[in-house]
Formats: sequence, structure tokens, C-alpha cells
Amino acid sequence: MSPTISEESLEPGISYQNTKRASCTTVLTLAYQSLGVVYGDLSTSPLYVYKTTFSGKLSLHENDEEIYGVLSFIFWTFTLIALFKYVFIVMSANDNGEGGTFALYSLLCRHARLSILPNQQAIDENLSAYATEKSADTWQSSAMKSVFEKHPKFRQGLLIFVLLGTCMAIGDGILTPAISVLSAVSGVKLKITGLHENYVVLISCVILVVLFSLQHHGTHRVAFLFAPIVTAWLLCISGIGVYNILKWNPLIFRALSPVYMLKFLKSTGIEGWVSLGGVVLSITGAEMMFADLGHFSALSIKIAFTVLVYPSLILAYMGEAAYLSRHHEDVHSSFYKAIPEAVFWPVFIVATFAAVVGSQAAISATFSIISQCGALNCFPRVKIVHTSRKISGQIYIAEVNWMLMCLCLAVTVGLKDTNMIGHAYGLAVTIVMLVTTCLMAMVMIIVWKLQIFTTVAFLVFFGSIELLYISASFYKVPEGGWIPLSLSLIFLTVMYVWNYGTLKKHQFDAENKVSMKRILRLGPSLGMVRVPGIGLIYTNLVTGVPAVFGHFVTNLPAFHQVLVFVCVKSVQVPYVSEKERFLISRVGKKEHSMFRCIVRYGYKNLQQENYDFENTLVSELVLFVEKERENCLEAMNEESSREFGSSDIEDIDAPEQTFTFTNRRHQENTVQSSHGIIQVMKSSNDHLENCRPKEESLQILKAKESGVAYILGHSNAKAKKSSSIVKKVAIDFVYAFLSRNCRGPDVVLNVPHTSLLEVGMIYYV
Repeated sequence: MSPTISEESLEPGISYQNTKRASCTTVLTLAYQSLGVVYGDLSTSPLYVYKTTFSGKLSLHENDEEIYGVLSFIFWTFTLIALFKYVFIVMSANDNGEGGTFALYSLLCRHARLSILPNQQAIDENLSAYATEKSADTWQSSAMKSVFEKHPKFRQGLLIFVLLGTCMAIGDGILTPAISVLSAVSGVKLKITGLHENYVVLISCVILVVLFSLQHHGTHRVAFLFAPIVTAWLLCISGIGVYNILKWNPLIFRALSPVYMLKFLKSTGIEGWVSLGGVVLSITGAEMMFADLGHFSALSIKIAFTVLVYPSLILAYMGEAAYLSRHHEDVHSSFYKAIPEAVFWPVFIVATFAAVVGSQAAISATFSIISQCGALNCFPRVKIVHTSRKISGQIYIAEVNWMLMCLCLAVTVGLKDTNMIGHAYGLAVTIVMLVTTCLMAMVMIIVWKLQIFTTVAFLVFFGSIELLYISASFYKVPEGGWIPLSLSLIFLTVMYVWNYGTLKKHQFDAENKVSMKRILRLGPSLGMVRVPGIGLIYTNLVTGVPAVFGHFVTNLPAFHQVLVFVCVKSVQVPYVSEKERFLISRVGKKEHSMFRCIVRYGYKNLQQENYDFENTLVSELVLFVEKERENCLEAMNEESSREFGSSDIEDIDAPEQTFTFTNRRHQENTVQSSHGIIQVMKSSNDHLENCRPKEESLQILKAKESGVAYILGHSNAKAKKSSSIVKKVAIDFVYAFLSRNCRGPDVVLNVPHTSLLEVGMIYYV
């Protein structure tokens, strides 16, 4: 049996708290490491930007106005969007150090109560990661909150909007490997002129197949090479850029003037506007800077971008423009044509490796996005495998990996052209950026409580730039732009239907709770008996008894000596620490030996496949019982019970009150649990000398020795007869198909098959 992996032994990167006191050396080290993870995609953009921009009817004239105009657009787009928007503004809106679309959505959900996650409790707000600003609301923030509170459809619309950006980000994971690898490999045709285009596509496909096939091994063994590869690539293209500027056109710096953008649009008209769909490819990967914030720190990513990435890429674009100003005929292969003959093959090799690194970053980001969607009930259940014993962010999802590979190969073989892939890529990138801009504007009002003028200025300025590029990209829908739209529509349908079906099943559970008092009253007539062992009833409810349990005991009138209702739920925070994970409460009277255990995870927490949940849960139960005894002893001795709070007993049919139970050490009395080992250390106080595991604690431990059974509901959802046609199609066909073909809850919860008992039930929703 493989050793147990504790979640706290994994390293998700530098923690949000540690970034505030990280040393200068640590920050610089993180900045260097971020080059290989964050900037692989962004740094390979020069391979295809100019080629895609001039792929249409836009032609080059002798006065070089078009070249200067395109360079001016690239420079100001890169500066305004990547530098000002993302580095200076958006990165400040992190969620406990985490970035990305879900981080912004999580901030809004906590501050404005927009979450549609079921099972949310007031006690969740006591989590250390749940901290919200206590400043008074402005009239703008109050008005926006009230709109969402009064109109649930607006909350649904916001979720769909967030899912749209997420689907486009998944599309990036398909298109990035295709365009990066194909662009890098296509350079070989300059030296082997007789090589047919089909062989270039074949070589690219082989590289992609190898890349996806090695995903299950993880990247931790070769990740140390990523940063050196990207660093070498950036130094190569910046050096070549300086060489081309000095050799071909030292006056290219004049093109940085925004005047050339106006001249470009005036002289080229509609063709110049359409070509902006290629210019936007210069900022592909900018969103990844924000999304990968949790693996590093905002300061380290900012340093890497401003010190190396930004100047290197600007020099590369300027150098290529300088070369094009003297070689108009090479516009469709200008990147490789601009490389000096002496260093062509070394640069070609580095370019290929850089393309692979950029592709790997996009694939890993897609795995992370799918994992977060699953945690928020927005994606069918998949099995997440950890590929590193030390770094929690390195995961592998087999179903997603092979799906990405097939779609990526289909795009590569079907289009065979980086220009058409670029058109698709540009549309996906710009939509994701627009989603981020809109969510950021909401964060400014609701979370930061800025004035409406500042927020509107941000939204109008950056939103208008992105809408300009989206409009240009939409013009290319027939030439490849339809790919991300089609893929996003499919993914969005899957995500929304899954979320809708899951919420409807939870609503059914909440409306059909079983009265435990009635079951216990019918116990003698049913011949109900208690059998040795511990029974874990998995449920979606945080209060009450699920219908599946009533269905179980009425057909098999027996349940275990110790019964625990287990609810595994997600909270709208990125991480929940292990010490805050369990909420233990008692169901009914002590003699019933029934408990409720709520297990909380953040949307970026990952359930470990080797996590010793069984022993940990038993330890927590015994500790809970011991705490109750301590409270009783303290009450008997007229001492304050403030140290532990009042014990929590859930009335059988009354609303539940739960307190957070953590393994904290106390000087007077310590109960320490580790993988089923219970130690009770004697107190110096006389009245606690007898505080040993008493009858109930020993009963739990004895029941554990008899065995643990996992009871899961195997439920099928069906639409009511009175439902609309759309709802019947969504539930009876789409949701049913997804349920049959996704991983079962036992796989996701890592339930041992030898101890599994499934109870079948139909939910009419």
C-alpha cells in the first residue's frame, strides 16, 4: 500500500501569507521559476503574430506604413493590456493569493452572496480564508448587491458568463499546443525546401502525441528545465531583435508612436481592421499570468514580466518589423527568415522546446480549470491523479487529457494552417479577457468599493480595446473562428446542464428529508437492529437525514452500531486547511451513537487519493466525544466552558447547530489524533485525572475494528411529467448521459470497493 500523503505536506507554491515576508532571494527565485510555467505561451507568440496579421488581403506597400502600423498596434496592445491591465491592476484582485476567473467570481460570491453552491452555512464564514472587508458599503456597491439579491436570474446569468470565459480558456488548452508546435516545426521548411506541408503536420502531430502521452508521468522530473528553456528563448529572440534593428532599420523606434496606428487604419480601411485579429495574438498568455498567481506570488510574476519578458518580446517584435521593412516578400515566414544563418538551427531547436513548454503550461492550466469546475458542481465527476508527491498543483485527469489530444490533433490535421488556427485562437483569447474585465469592474465596486467614475473608466477603456479585437476576430469566424465558438458552446452546455441537474437533485434531497424520530419509532415494528461497525452515509445535506437512508432502512432494517452522516462539500474559498476541514456534530441522543461530519474543501483543494480519511474521521469522532466530556466536567466544577464552546447535539428533527472542531493542543488537556492512534495526556488538575477515553470513545474504536461500511446513494434523476420539453431533454437525456459516462461518486471520494454499499433511488425533479 502506498504511503499516506498529507495535504499539508504538499507544496502548492508560496503561500499568500508568506509572500508578505518572503526574502528578496525567494522572490527572485520565484520570478525565475515563473518563466517556465507562466510565460511559455506568451513568449512563443512572435512565431506566428506577423504571419497571421498579414494572412488576409492586407498587402505591403513601399512606404512601410502597414508594417509600422502593425508594430505600433502590437506595442500599445502589449503595453496597455498585458502590462497596465494585468500586471498593475488585475493582479491586485487576488483571492487569498489565487488568480483567474474563478478567483474573481469567488471574491464576488463572498462579498455579495452570489454563490449558487448548495449547503453553504454561516459557520463557513469563520474560515480563515473567508475574510471579507468590513468597510461600509457605498451606494454603488449596495445597489449592485441588491440587484443580485432580488433577481436570482442575474446570479444565473453571472454564472453563465463566468462559465463562458472558462470554456474559452479550455479552448486555449486545445489551440495553444496546435499553433505553437506547428509554428515552431514549420521553420524547417526554410532549410529543407522540398519538404511537403503534410510532413510538417505529421511531425507536429508526433510531437503532440508524445506530449499528451507523457502527461500521466507528470512534469516534476523535467520542470526544472522549463525556466532555462524559456529564458534561453527570450534571450535569443531579444538578441536577434537587436541585431535586426541595427542591421536593417535603426529608425524602427519611430513606429512606437500611436500616430502610426491611425495612419494604418486610415490607409488600409476594413482590411486593416480585420488584420487586428492577428495583432491580438501578441497577448496570448497574458491571462495565464493572472491564472497562475497561486503557484508563485504577484511580486515575482511582475518582476519576471517587467525585467525580462516585456523588453525581450518588444525587441523581438521590433526586430522582425525592421527586417520586414526591407524584405516585404518574406512576410509569411518573417520570423525564421529574420534569424541569422549562423544561429538558425540552435534557435530552431530552442523554439521547438519553447513551444512544447508553452503547450505544457496550457495543458496543465486546463487540468486545473476542470478540477475547479468539478469542485463547484459545474463539470461531471472525473478522477484527479496527483503526479507529484510534493507539489499539489501538478495533477492529471485522464479523460480530459485524451479529449484534449484528440481535439488538438483534429485541429492540427484539419486546418494544417497556423493562420486559421490563429483566427480561432484570437477569438478565444479576447473573449476570456473581456470576461476578466467585466468581473474586475464588479470587484472594483463590490469588493474595493471604488467610485463609479473609476470603475466606468476602467471598463470603458479596456473593454473598448477588447471589443475592437473581438469584432475583428468575429469577422474571421468562417476562417477558423467557428472552432472556439463551437467548442465553447458544447462545454458550456455540458457545464450548465450538469450544474442544473446537481442543484435539482439537491433540492429534491432537501424537500424529502426523512424524520429520524419516525424511523426510530418504527424500529421495533420493522425489526430494526444495530450491527457492529461504523456506517458512513454519504449525503449532500448538511442538516437532516437524506431520503436515501430512509429508503435503505425500510428495505434493510439494520444499520451500524455507530452511524455517521458524511457531507463532502465545497466552499467558496480557494483552500481550506486540514485543521478547519471537519465539522462534527451529534444527531439525536448519545445512546443513538449517530453523528454528522461535514468535510469542507476549497475550490482549489484536491482530495488526495491516498488520504487516510477513514482513520482521520475516527480520530475526529473520538476527539469530539472527549471534548464533550471535558465540557461536562468543567460544568460540574463550575468552570467556564469558553475554551471549547458548548457541545453540539443535533436534535433529531430540529435545526442543526455545528461548531468547528480542530486539533489544537492545550496545556491542561491534550487529545492528539494521528491515523487512528488516540492518546489522552493526563491533566495537572485533579478533576481531569479521570479524563480517559470512556465508554463511548471505546465503543467507536471497537466499532472501527469491526469494519467501516460506505453507504452511497446511486440515484438517477428524471424530469417530472409536468416539466417542459427543454427540461426533459436536459435532465432525461443530457444529464442522464453525463451521469452514466462520468466517474461514480465512489471513485471521486476514493471509497474502497470492498466496503461499498450502493442504494438505488430515482429522483423526480
